[in-house]
Amino acid sequence: MGATLGTAAVPAQATALTTTQTTACPTGWGSGAKTSDAGTMASVTNVRAGRHACFDRLVVDIPGGGKNVGYRVGYVDRLHQDGSGRPVPVAGGAVLEVRVTAPAYDPDTGEATYPGRVGRPLPGVDLTGYRTFRDTRFAGSFEGETQLGLGVRARLPFRVTQVADRVVVDVAHNWTGSR
Repeated sequence: MGATLGTAAVPAQATALTTTQTTACPTGWGSGAKTSDAGTMASVTNVRAGRHACFDRLVVDIPGGGKNVGYRVGYVDRLHQDGSGRPVPVAGGAVLEVRVTAPAYDPDTGEATYPGRVGRPLPGVDLTGYRTFRDTRFAGSFEGETQLGLGVRARLPFRVTQVADRVVVDVAHNWTGSR
């Protein structure tokens, strides 16, 4: 019986290794701006990042926003703060401007709902060990829109998706779809 189990385990292990080696990363996202015209008065409460095999991910949490959060994400030569026009330095080979149509404050009281400070790295976002992300900066929240800067290694393909109560920005590690 032991010989039968040992033999059965070898093909399963070989199949798993083959699958891992031939799995390609998604491609075709492009590097052009992505937008959604929806909007909400629900507030930004958190921004977080994650590492994946094929891409790095930035998530903006907007509890209560549902799928009604608008966004505009695109590469810019330089990040400029809304309202003042003041440049906000962002490190990296390229800069993605991430705008969500949701304030980082309570519209009724004006109290901050996200602890970001203009020109500073995003609170709680540690990019140590990321393949693509290099820097994050809070650019502000002005007239119901929150503006972030995301420094990346180079101008790479990205996608933006919206799921309930959050906007997700994925930036690929490369153009070829290889890991």
